[in-house]
Formats: sequence, C-alpha cells, structure tokens
Amino acid sequence: MRTVKEVSKITGVSVRTLHHYDAIGLLKPTKVTEAGYRMYDDTALSRLQNILLFRELQFPLKDIKIILDSSDFDPSEAIAQQIELLELQYKRIGELLTFAREIQNKGVTTMNFDVFDKEEIEKYKAEVIAKWGDTKAYQEYKQKDIAKNEGNYSKIAEELMTRFSELGGLKHLAPNSGEVQKKISALQKFITDYYYVCTDEILNGLGEMYIKDERFQKNIDRAGGEGTAEFVSQAISVYCSH
Repeated sequence: MRTVKEVSKITGVSVRTLHHYDAIGLLKPTKVTEAGYRMYDDTALSRLQNILLFRELQFPLKDIKIILDSSDFDPSEAIAQQIELLELQYKRIGELLTFAREIQNKGVTTMNFDVFDKEEIEKYKAEVIAKWGDTKAYQEYKQKDIAKNEGNYSKIAEELMTRFSELGGLKHLAPNSGEVQKKISALQKFITDYYYVCTDEILNGLGEMYIKDERFQKNIDRAGGEGTAEFVSQAISVYCSH
C-alpha cells in the first residue's frame, strides 16, 4: 500500500489531482486510515495507469470513468485499443513533422490543412467510448440491437434509406421549408425508435457525419440522388438551431 504522496512521486500525478480523481469517483483510494490518509494498492495503481494512458490520448475524464467502470471492461482489449490510438497519433505527428520541415527547408507557402485533420483519431475514440459505454443511450442501443439481430435489421435499414430517399425528392425545396423540416423530425423519431435516443445534439452530430464520412455520404446519395447527404445535413442544421 502506498500513500497519496508516494503515488504522486512515482507517477508524476500531483496530490491535488489525485484528490480530484477521488472526489469525482474516478480513482478512489483502496482505503482511508483513521487519520484520514489515502492509501492505494496495486489494483488502484493499475487503474491509475489506465487513466493516464487515456488522458495521454486526450479522453475527457467523464468518458474515462464510463470506460473503466463498464461491467464489460477488458484491460487486455483496452490496451490494444490504446496502442491503436497511440499509433494513429504517432502517424499524425510524423506527418506534421514532415510538413513543418518542408516549410522550414523549402519555404513552402502553399496552404495544406490536411495534416491537421484529427477526424480518424476522433472517430476511433468514439468507437472506444461506444464499446465500453454504459451510458443510457448506448444501453438502449444494445437492447434495440437485439431486435435487429433477430432478423429485423435489413427491414429497419431499408426503411431508414427510404427516409433519405424521400428527403432527396425534396431537394428542390429550401432546407428550412416546412415539409423538409417535418421529414427531419420524422427521421429523428425513427432513430430514437430503432437505434438510440436521438437528442438534438446527437442529430446535429449525425448531420455533420453524413457529409464528413464518405461511407454515409455515398449511401445517402445513392438512396436520394447526388447531393442528398449535403441537403439533409443542411436541413438538420436548421432543425437543430431552433
């Protein structure tokens, strides 16, 4: 067992931060002595190691707590995911170094912002959170996923694409028109009914993903015609801004 000061010394985490982790339930001491001293065993230190790795990967504390407190949490699988994320960051840093050296050595003035794009990393982080998430929305998704796996998946997916097809047929209208907005409201309800609670915040994020993720964009455009994904994204933005 180690005191909070000893843990701080061997990990580099300040005593104040360890106290904060205790206060928010992220890292509770193994026991507290009668004198009020926090004591940590090897299990607590192992949890702290996971916390530090996820923090290095820029996960918010609330998401780290969700992951580590998950009843399905598997340390061996988690470390594999952490390695994958670290490799993605390593690759990105290498690209940034190459870009910076090109500017330094050749005086490149052409603007190139692709190297600053963190979309791949953020997407993988979202998948990690979803994997271990014990959030209400994720639990609802898992429950509804049971029904999809019992033979209804194709039917639900087909109906979702039908909704995009109907929106594609309204591209001649303005995204803020009443008819289009009714379709967006229906889309939000459909996602809530068959996937997870689709709040305005989640819907707005989906709208952005429909044009940023090439897979979604292609499928939506295939259902409603070229430009449908962009149109739906604009309509969702209007809907969520009200």
